[in-house]
Order: sequence, then C-alpha cells, then structure tokens
Amino acid sequence: MIINVQAFAARGKDARRIYEELDNFQSRRPIDVIKANRPIMIIDEPQKIEGDAKKESKSFQALKEFDPLMLLRYSATHKKHHNKIHRLDALDAYNQKLVKKIAVRGISVKGLSGTNAYLYLESIEVSKQSPTARIEMEIKQNNGIKRITRKLNKGDNLFDLSNELDRYKSFVISEINAITDTVNFTNGIELTAGDATGDVNETALRRIQIREAIKAHFEKEEILFQQGIKVLSLFFIDEVTKYRMYTDDGEDEGGEYAKIFEEEYKDCLKGLKQELFLNEEYKKYLNNISVDKTHNGYFSIDKKGKIVDAVKKTKREKVESTDQTAYDLILKDKERLLSFEEPTRFIFSHSALREGWDNPNVFVICTLKHSDNTITRRQEVGRGLRIAVNQQGERQDNPATVHQTNILTVVASESYKDFVSALQHDISNSLSERPRIANFQYFTGKKIASESGEVEVTTYMAEGIEYYLVQNGYVDRKKQIVSKYHEAVKNEEIAELPDDLKNHKQQIFKLINTVFSDEQLPQIDNDRGTKTNSLNSNFKKKEFKELWNKINRKAVYSVDFDSSELIKKCVRTLDKELRVKPLQYTIQEGEQNNEISYKQMKSRDGFKLNKTSTKVDKKSIYSSVSYDLIGKVTEDVKLTRQTVSQIFTKMEKPVFNQFKTNPENFISESTRLIKEQKATAIIEHLTYNTISDTHGVDIFTDAQSKQNFSKAREPLKRHIYDYVITDSKGERKFVNELDTSTEVVVYAKLPKGFSIPTPVGNYNPD
Repeated sequence: MIINVQAFAARGKDARRIYEELDNFQSRRPIDVIKANRPIMIIDEPQKIEGDAKKESKSFQALKEFDPLMLLRYSATHKKHHNKIHRLDALDAYNQKLVKKIAVRGISVKGLSGTNAYLYLESIEVSKQSPTARIEMEIKQNNGIKRITRKLNKGDNLFDLSNELDRYKSFVISEINAITDTVNFTNGIELTAGDATGDVNETALRRIQIREAIKAHFEKEEILFQQGIKVLSLFFIDEVTKYRMYTDDGEDEGGEYAKIFEEEYKDCLKGLKQELFLNEEYKKYLNNISVDKTHNGYFSIDKKGKIVDAVKKTKREKVESTDQTAYDLILKDKERLLSFEEPTRFIFSHSALREGWDNPNVFVICTLKHSDNTITRRQEVGRGLRIAVNQQGERQDNPATVHQTNILTVVASESYKDFVSALQHDISNSLSERPRIANFQYFTGKKIASESGEVEVTTYMAEGIEYYLVQNGYVDRKKQIVSKYHEAVKNEEIAELPDDLKNHKQQIFKLINTVFSDEQLPQIDNDRGTKTNSLNSNFKKKEFKELWNKINRKAVYSVDFDSSELIKKCVRTLDKELRVKPLQYTIQEGEQNNEISYKQMKSRDGFKLNKTSTKVDKKSIYSSVSYDLIGKVTEDVKLTRQTVSQIFTKMEKPVFNQFKTNPENFISESTRLIKEQKATAIIEHLTYNTISDTHGVDIFTDAQSKQNFSKAREPLKRHIYDYVITDSKGERKFVNELDTSTEVVVYAKLPKGFSIPTPVGNYNPD
C-alpha cells in the first residue's frame, strides 16, 4: 500500500488512528511513503470495495478518509474484470523470474492383476557400481508384517527378502534404469518412481505423501541452510480433526496426520544424519529442534471452542484461533517465522489460511486432500510461488541463480503427468487474453525498437514474418506457433530471417514470442528425475588438487579514479547526447463506413480512419509534482550527492532545462549516461589483489542440490562430478570434447560457491 502521510496530516487527520485501522486490513504488506500532492492507494482485495457501502469494513472506511487521487486494484484472481492498465500473468511472471520454478513429485496408485503385493518405488539412486532402487515393501517379522524401505539391486528376489511372503513370488528385479527412473521385474511388471501398487488405502497414500514432503523439505533445507534461507513446508488438509484432536480435558493429543508426520519425520531425520558430508552447523541446527515443536497449524473454531472446518461456519459465527500463538506466528509475525530461532518449519492448513496468505519461503506444498473444483491447482501452488528471502530479508532474485535457489516442490496424490496436465490447463485458461495467431494481421502496426528509433511493422514486413514462419514449419495451418519453433530457439538452431528482416532480428523474434502457444507455459520439472550429483574419483586426482591450489585464492578489488575526471566526462557526454523527448499524445478520428459488408463486420473493419495527429503536452512544463532530481539520480548511479550536483551545475543550460519538458525521461536518460561513464572509469582503474584466504573444497559438497539428469546418457569420464549441468549448446559441445579428449586428465565446472567479486556483483566463472 502506498500512501502520502504529509498530505494526509495536512488535512488535519490523525495518522496514528488510520495506521491502527490499516493494521487489520493490510497486515501482510508494508506501508510505503511517497512524496506527492495527493495519495495513491493500492489495494489487493477487490472484494472490499464491492457491494453495499453500509456494509464496508472499518478498515476500508478509514482508507477512504485519505481522499485518494485514484484507487488502483490489483489481484491474481479478479471476481469482476474491469479496464486493465497493466497485466502480469503467470507466463510473464515466470519468464521475468519473478516467481519460483515448479517441480512435481507425483504419487500414482496402480493395481497389480492377480496379486496384493504392496510395493512403493521411492527413487532410484546412482552409485559407482550400478543403480539401486529404494523400494518400500512388506516384510514378515516375529511380531507380524511390517512395511520397510530397502535398497535393492538388480537380481534381488523380493520373495526371499520378504521372508517368503507368497504375494512376492516371481518378483525378481531384472533391470533398474536410472535414466527413465523405472524398475522391471521378471514377471513383466514395471514400476516408475512414485508408483505405489497393491494394498494402498488412503491412509497409506497420505503416509507416503507426508514422507515424500519431509524428504523434499530436508533436501532443500540442507542446501539453503548454508545460504541463510529458512525452508517452510505447507500441508493442505480437508478435515481439521485429522491433524488436531482434543481430549475431554482440552489437551491436544494430535490427529492422524500429526502422528504420521512425527513418525515419518523421525525416520527421515535418522537417515539424513547418516549422510557422510552433512554440514556440522546444519546437523547442530537439526538436533536443537524437537519434532513436536517443528509442526504447527491454524484452524477456525466456533463459539463453543470446538474445532470446525472453516467452510462449515456461518457468517454470524465469531471466528477465533484455536491457538492465538499459532495465529500470530503464521498469519502476522512473518519475520519470526522466517528466522532459524523459530522451530516451526511445517504448517498444516485448512481454509483458515485464506486467499491472499502466502509466504516467500514455502518450498514444499503437499495436498493431503481430495481435489476441490472450487480451488484450482494454480491457486494452491500460488501459496508458495513468491521469491524467497534470507535471514537479512534480502530477496533471492539474482537472475543468474533465481531458478536454482527458488524451486517449489509439489507433492501430489496423483501421477506427475496428471498433475502437470491439470496445472498447465489451469494456467492456459488464465492466459485467454493473449494473442495466439501468428499471422500478418497481428504483426502489422506493431512497434519495434531500432538504432534509428522506433519502427512500425509495415504490412510488407508482417507478410515476410508470416511467410518465414510458414516456410520453416514454425506454425501450423491455423498459424499457431508449434513446438518446432521453441525447440529451435532453445537449441540455438533457429533458421535465419530473410535479408530484408535481418536488421531487426532481435526485435522480430521478441515480437514472435508475444504470440502464445502451450509450449511457452512455465516449465514444470519432474522431481522424481532428480539425483544426487556425486563427486567421483577424478576429484581426488593429484592433477586436480594441483590445479585447485592455483586458483582457490580469494581476491579483493579496488577502484581508484579521480572524481573531477569522472565529472568532466559525464558533463561532456550529457551535453552531447542527452535529448529528452516531450510527452506526446495521439488523436485519431474516424467514422463508420456507409455500407458494411459481412466480411468487414466479422473482421471488425467497419470504420475508416480519416485523420491522425500527434501533439506535444506542453502542460508538463508547469507540472505541480515536485521531484528530488539529485536524490533520485544519486540513488541510482551510486555516487555522492556532491558529485551528482557538480555534474548538473556544469551542464549547458539549454540541455539542463530539458528537465522541465519531461522530468521522468530526463532522470532516466541522465542516469543511464552517467552509469556508462562510471562503468568506463571503473574498468580503466580496476585492480585485483589476492589475499591469504582461500576457497575450501567444501564448496564442491555444500549447496549441491539434487538435479534432473533424466536426459543424461551416462556418467562423465573426466569430470569431477558424474554429470554436469550446461547452460548452452556451445557449452554442451565443449563438455563432450573435454570428456572424449585423450589430452585432458580432469576438468570441472566450478560450483556456485566459487565467485570473483566485481563492482557489479559476484561473478561465478564456468
């Protein structure tokens, strides 16, 4: 919410009282202050401003007392669509890396004909010898039959391993395929990671989901703990009593899911602590958290204090929290929830976590409920899509690593394929307003940037773009973009444009990409395809140790340049290149045709344009809005106010007077030119010096996440890891050459922990 406290106070209002009223309404977001003549308010809950004014909440009535210049509404899911001034849909948000990447860990229940053999294939692990499969099966013991997870190899006989349970006769493992994540048995049965078969009731399915969610949590937490990021996991349930049950004395004895969670948490934690390379600080952190304190929930109750599902309460019922502390922690005190000192890491939720609640550090979502048509998968997943923050509150949105750090795993009670299909359908439906036909009519008239300025796409150019797409098979008969185009772009094998379009290559492909196709939907990974990228024997070779000892020294840089020299260069550049565009508006006049044919009506071409004129908005010179020119530029260019002041005072007066014509454009253009000169000065006067501190070998083991190697053919021979994640076609080719070259003993792609400091941030070389 953005308000103007000065303008508010000037009208004699009690700002403190309004802040108190706003606390209930906007407790989830900070209140920022801007300098303007009148306030602009932004509200993210459109339902608050609809309906009878008499029924308006005190919070909204307080908002109206600000007497805003305008009121802007924003929401991800508007109930009523009004005129839009901006749209940031799911596709734009993903491509601009403003939200997390999604991975799905699906669990598919299958039936085996003629047998009741229970099997659950958790995962397939890559080892130095051969892949192993983690399979949960039933084993006969002295006190009965118990389900136990075992690591199995090719040739293992499940009948023998189960202590001769008849249901496992003929279950002998014939193949374990780490590439396809499948296990085959000699009886013809094939299991894919995530498949549960045999005697799988709902309780067994929910237990598997809870176990997988805890495992996914630990996998992420082990990595992100080193980066100062707390990991949260969110469980959606359909009945509150399955998590929270009270005795007659009012004591919480825990529901079915709470008990299952604590059992599975202890088992997963025991297995985690046995890991060879587990960080000691992280191990200490885990030891200090008791299982009963690390999960919590917030649910509604009725007047009598009995637990109810939020959807069952009437409008007149007073809604309170079963636990005021949990309410304050989960819905209000986000800073405490995100700190490592707070033990709560797993949250169980019903409808009490109402629309609008989310948390940036939710990395795992588990749906322990039946599908609900009133809430789409997109809305549930949306609770965890915000970009995470670390312990200092810094958003982890570095474009180079944002989708390596920010991955949301969804543990679904259906197969990966089914969940992704439904989620993609939800997202696609929300993008209904996007253009989907790549024909010359769409491209004609679009504006593209060029060195000489803005260029309008002519009909001739538009026809050329359409012909190019058709000729190369990048569109189908309906002129819709097909997968061949996106694959060509991804693999850097896109066909060349015709000669008359090559000058605008980058802009034209950007224009083509504005046409929507299902291939553009956000990529959703199969979390089952992830494997640990293990260090191998190449890491221990003396040649690599010698190389590492040469490059592991840390360095610091210094920049020593003359401020007066920088000021002169900036003044000279601004006087020569700063040209501010006046604000303009276009007026078009037209009239309806005397006669309108059916074809014109269908194409909405029943009007003819008579006149178009462009006018300059001279009123902007007399704008009453005040701007802190020096302050704004100082903040953007990271120079002192004194230096920026000297630059502007030494400029030629006619050039500086352009500020009146268009202040916003003046600030942005002058900032850009000053930054260019500052960068040049830094490069010319940048010096590096090594220091005694070094990068330790632990950067090769810490913060190394499980990654998707489903497309990898086989482990590499000369790399220090079994696999390598490449960023381009050229890099993939280079890795292949290194791995097959007889002249190369060992090579490595350096991990994220290895970085070189630069004036514009840390640089991670390959």
